Amino acid sequence: METKVNYAIVGFFVLVFGMALIAVIIWLGAGAAYRKSYNDYLVYMSESVAGLNVNAPVRFRGVSVGKVKEISLAADRQESVRLLLQIEKGIPIREDTVATLRSQGLTGIATIELSGGSPDSPLLKAEDGERYPVIKSSPSLISRLDTSITPLLANLNKSVESLNDTLNSKNRADLSKILDNIARLSETLAKRSSEIDSSLDHASKMAAFGEKAAASLPQLIARMQKAADEIDSMAADAGKTSRAARKTIDNVDQAVPEFKALIAELRGASASIRRVGDEIERNPALLVYGRSPPPPGPGE
Repeated sequence: METKVNYAIVGFFVLVFGMALIAVIIWLGAGAAYRKSYNDYLVYMSESVAGLNVNAPVRFRGVSVGKVKEISLAADRQESVRLLLQIEKGIPIREDTVATLRSQGLTGIATIELSGGSPDSPLLKAEDGERYPVIKSSPSLISRLDTSITPLLANLNKSVESLNDTLNSKNRADLSKILDNIARLSETLAKRSSEIDSSLDHASKMAAFGEKAAASLPQLIARMQKAADEIDSMAADAGKTSRAARKTIDNVDQAVPEFKALIAELRGASASIRRVGDEIERNPALLVYGRSPPPPGPGE
């Protein structure tokens, strides 16, 4: 006996069961999200928030901790954008925590990145008259680049204009001459490369000789020092000799009178001997008879 199956009823039940399963999954997911508690914070941005949308993620050191709830212009702050953030409870938002606008890749979708927050800093609280705590903001990377590049481009433009003014027709002609001279100099150096190599070899030999001379310099200095010591010793000996000679001269000066008297006596003796010799030469008989007595005087 064949069983008759109503495929329409089976399809209906499958469709209802699938929709119920999807509804349960969505409910469970949404329930987990709704079960989270959030705190509201304000951030004032002084730059463009293009690419930032409501429900954009708020990240704390790269971890998603909330979302952007509202985006509006600040009525009490000129040229500022007011952002209302929902951040999970328990996330330590401190007084030194900073919010920065960050773009993701090339898509341009922006998020709010929270950073900072040292353990010693107290938790952020709403000030008097404020409904929500206000997180400090810092310029985004694009804003900082724009701030830095704009004056840089202005200075570059001025430099290019100055360069154009400097490179007028006359200066370009002078520059061309300078380049020609450099080219000629290069050719001359290339032609005389062998001479330059020889000069470099001589310079290398001179450097080696200088190194050897520098190595022998301590010995030379030691020899010179030794010679200086010997000269000092000779000078000391010469001083002693000079003092001895001076003493001898003093003694000679004291003996000069006696020496002079001795010379006078020797001269007298020599004269007497000479007279005796002359007499003997004239009268040799003196050696035998001696001198004859002198002739008697008158009346003797």
